[in-house]
Amino acid sequence: MTPSTSTRRRAGWLLAGAVLLLVALLLSLCVGSRQIAPGEVFQALLHGGGSDNAKVVRTLRVPRTAVGVLVGAALALAGTVMQGVTRNPIAEPGILGVSQGASVGVVCAIAFCGVHTLTGYVWFAFAGAALAAVGVYAVASGGRGGASPVRLALAGAAMNAFLASVVSGIATTDARALDEFRFWQVGSINGRDAELLGRIWPFALAGLLLVAAMARGLDALALGDDTARALGHPVGLLRVLGALGATVLTGAAVAAAGPIAFTGLAVPHIARALVGTAHRWVLPLAALLGPVMILGSDVVGRVVFPPSEVPVAVMTALIGVPFLIALVRRRAVVAA
Repeated sequence: MTPSTSTRRRAGWLLAGAVLLLVALLLSLCVGSRQIAPGEVFQALLHGGGSDNAKVVRTLRVPRTAVGVLVGAALALAGTVMQGVTRNPIAEPGILGVSQGASVGVVCAIAFCGVHTLTGYVWFAFAGAALAAVGVYAVASGGRGGASPVRLALAGAAMNAFLASVVSGIATTDARALDEFRFWQVGSINGRDAELLGRIWPFALAGLLLVAAMARGLDALALGDDTARALGHPVGLLRVLGALGATVLTGAAVAAAGPIAFTGLAVPHIARALVGTAHRWVLPLAALLGPVMILGSDVVGRVVFPPSEVPVAVMTALIGVPFLIALVRRRAVVAA
């Protein structure tokens, strides 16, 4: 395959990802307990209106869909960066303890600070995620050799176990905190509003810009630390910036929707299988496919057991795991 052919093929996958995202956006706005025709959706978006359907679209489904796009892109990009920084093909946003750190922040907010709203949880989730990431990096960077991929993975696993025990200890001794925390922990974009979106999108944008600037550095890290240094890349700084970008993205996603597993693990592998290992292609495709997975799972969760809804975190696993297994059986998973 010539370079021009390879570029056209990759560009074609990016275009296909954009089309899939547009379809997912339309389905998210149309499908639910109240089915709304596409024409009514466009009418509500472009011209407003006072009908019940128009109000449902503007006040409920637009914020929910926007949060789904933000969460999906953030988790997919965070997973891509974590797999690149740690050179670990099973790395995902929880590997550095970030998701569990956010969980500790939320359960402490409920149990000790009297916070009982989603918008109030945001800052505590961010604080917990940041402290967990700093703690993992401090542990991994101690001693000879610094924060190597293996040290980061081991420190993240240890931090996850410790923080999970803290969450369990607090929640099981406070019945009210347990009930409220379970509502957040289930992982859902239902009920998210424009106010919540307004609080988290600046962080998601900052994380996106940071990881987008790291594409060449991530390619160098994939070749090994010695090779990356020989090519003139500051390995330690790249890992710090990668961990920072992934932490900000994961913090934004988890603060908005609770912990949603699998998206950050599967989407990077799917993207690499389609466009290869060059991060200048993997990152944008992951940013498109992440929202497709979240919104698609959310739409299926709305209609599978009407009038109840299955949380998106449950549906991502039910839908995504068989797909990833099929992908692995057909071809080797492409490492970062």
